[in-house]
Amino acid sequence: MLNSIKTNHFEGNASKELGMMYFRVAIILFGAQLLMGLIAAIQFLVPGFLFELFDFSIARMVHINALVVWMLYAMIGATYFLLPDETDVEPIGIGLGKLGFWVLTAAVTVVVLVFIFVQVGAGTEASIWLITEGREYIEAPRWADIGIVVVVLIFYFNVFATFIKSSKKTGIMTVMIANLLALAGLYLAGMFYTDNISMDQFWWWWVIHLWVEATWEVFVGTLAAFALIKLIGAKREVVEMWLWIEVLMLFGSGILGMGHHYFWIGTPEYWWEIGALFSALEPVPLIAMFVHVLYDWGKEQGIAKAKGETGSVITNGPAMAWIVLNAFGNFLGAGIWGFFHTLPQVNIYTHGTQFTAAHGHLSFFGAYATILIGMMYIGVQGAYGAKRMKMNFNSKMGIFLTAFGVMGMTVALTIAGYEQVLVERAELGATWNAFFVAQNLPWYVQGQMWRAIMGVVTLIGFIYLAVDLLTIGKKAQAEEA
Repeated sequence: MLNSIKTNHFEGNASKELGMMYFRVAIILFGAQLLMGLIAAIQFLVPGFLFELFDFSIARMVHINALVVWMLYAMIGATYFLLPDETDVEPIGIGLGKLGFWVLTAAVTVVVLVFIFVQVGAGTEASIWLITEGREYIEAPRWADIGIVVVVLIFYFNVFATFIKSSKKTGIMTVMIANLLALAGLYLAGMFYTDNISMDQFWWWWVIHLWVEATWEVFVGTLAAFALIKLIGAKREVVEMWLWIEVLMLFGSGILGMGHHYFWIGTPEYWWEIGALFSALEPVPLIAMFVHVLYDWGKEQGIAKAKGETGSVITNGPAMAWIVLNAFGNFLGAGIWGFFHTLPQVNIYTHGTQFTAAHGHLSFFGAYATILIGMMYIGVQGAYGAKRMKMNFNSKMGIFLTAFGVMGMTVALTIAGYEQVLVERAELGATWNAFFVAQNLPWYVQGQMWRAIMGVVTLIGFIYLAVDLLTIGKKAQAEEA
């Protein structure tokens, strides 16, 4: 979708060109994720929609897997993009990196087509290897799992070898190198089975939860630090200070924060309290980084204005808007909505309800999608060699409608979850009959209806976003010319 972007300004910098290749696929998969989510939302309301043509379970599975994969693409792209700036050397193994890109893209395409065309069938050893592993959120078949590991190892080798080659050892790259190793390693926890379902779920959560709530959060911190330096000239020592604090808290609190899942798979009850406390601490350092940097920047702007000077300008308005939204989204989605149902006294009623879906939608969007889209705008600016990119109508509509739509879905799902807690759990005792009764009551149905409506709003916002990414660089280039 970003193929029209000319990367002639990256000639001689193959790393940034490779980063843009990953960004292009990421934005396409983002659109696919939203489309699949909308289909699943309609099927909640109209169970006969696409009946026996496209099952709800497949729409949901592709929706969630597309979310994870497009974010991984954008993360890898962002890393390749910032690598030359943070190391001051020509990155190593770019040819190998391009091979990894095409292998990963081919594998993702095949896996999605198999999901869509092989929707039912027996669960056998062959289906685990060729169709799906059947483990929620990491359904990719075993051959694709192995392929992902190979691609990630190529990626990590390129980044690590470039870092070692460079004499410039920034805090951002030091944290990223350590974090990428953890990111690659934790994925392996989801690639083996045990006969004991509790033990199997224990290791499964090390991928599902810790992969996201520790390694991804730290990765977002490195991107935020890089972006704030690039966009408003933030002091490196300030952003890197908060980055190290984030590493300390997230690697500690992320591991302990998993405890709020453990009680449900048979581990001791004390994990409830430990998990609830530390899970809520995860967004704090990243938010503190934004507050500190933006306070300092605003103070410097005030001093410059008092002296009659212009002060520094934001070099990329849309990127800055998305990255500031990241601070709010992370706080609301991961922090507030996460804390809503994490406390053990509450979670006993909310576990497995639409409260979880509400938290998931807002936290993934607020903590990850926002910063990755901001990095895409930085990539577009670099591709066109524009000194400055300003917000335009498409930029504003893209950010407003997408954010408004996701927030609307979150509120709608929260209301549906609240109805489940009151009726299904508290009043009717969490039986199967209670589950079906609760799903047919007005609050739940209306919540799902508004979720679908807000899904349409989000999709429209995405269209504005995609159009803006395709056109804003050319406009900025023309204005400067």
